[in-house]
Amino acid sequence: MRIKLAIALSLLPALLSAQEHVTVRGRIINDQGDAVEYVQLGVPKLQIGSISTADGRFEIDMPCDTLEFYHVSYQRTSYPVTGPADDVVIILHEQELPPAVAIGGNTKEKYLMRPGMNVLKNIGVISTSINNGHPSGRELGSVARTTKPFLVKNIQFSVRSNHIPGCVASINIYRIEGKKESFVNVLHKPIYFNVAVSNDPQDFDIQPVETLLLEPGRYFIAFQIVGCNNEALQEFREMSMEFNIYLKSSYIREVALGEMEHLPVNIGVAVKGLEYQ
Repeated sequence: MRIKLAIALSLLPALLSAQEHVTVRGRIINDQGDAVEYVQLGVPKLQIGSISTADGRFEIDMPCDTLEFYHVSYQRTSYPVTGPADDVVIILHEQELPPAVAIGGNTKEKYLMRPGMNVLKNIGVISTSINNGHPSGRELGSVARTTKPFLVKNIQFSVRSNHIPGCVASINIYRIEGKKESFVNVLHKPIYFNVAVSNDPQDFDIQPVETLLLEPGRYFIAFQIVGCNNEALQEFREMSMEFNIYLKSSYIREVALGEMEHLPVNIGVAVKGLEYQ
């Protein structure tokens, strides 16, 4: 009996890894029936993730498990996957977010953070890519710390090169809380922008539309590719974007809704705004 039990336990990891995957396709809408763009979806515990298209369509290969959906402006929801499906409809309900708060007092214009030291200038790069027809939701960026309330006016960074046609990217800002480092998004709405195809560096100066006041604490400013030209993906299957490497520790999330992991370098984000005195 003990021998049989030991054999069964030794085979368990292989059986789990060989669990059959099914394909789930569908669309994501809100309470009004409108498509919700660029929703993060996945199975966090299995490090499986993807992002829906601009018209709310999604497709993901996964074992039968619980599929989770997340968007900054909506409540998180889930869907139990019991087999392949082609016409799943996910309805997201609007998130009741607290209004932006403006505080009085004197302010001083300053950089909350600068890129840091650029290392391996023309040799080393940090790369993020799209493959297998869908963005994986990979996030990478830089970490900022503020000891006083800080009103963000500009988020600045450079892309070294981009070979992803029709690339749409987003900036997310997470507050890092507690010893276990939970990441809580502080935005009311995602910040989306386009990145042109180019072999040359491109500088970006993102100005948030909403009032973005950071209370004292640590924050992760994350860059993510959320969309691209699907026709180009069908032809090339894999395309990438590159950043210069900056010597300051940060985080990386490999797939949408996956675990954040420490990264010894970053992509060189700068944050400029007003610090309350």
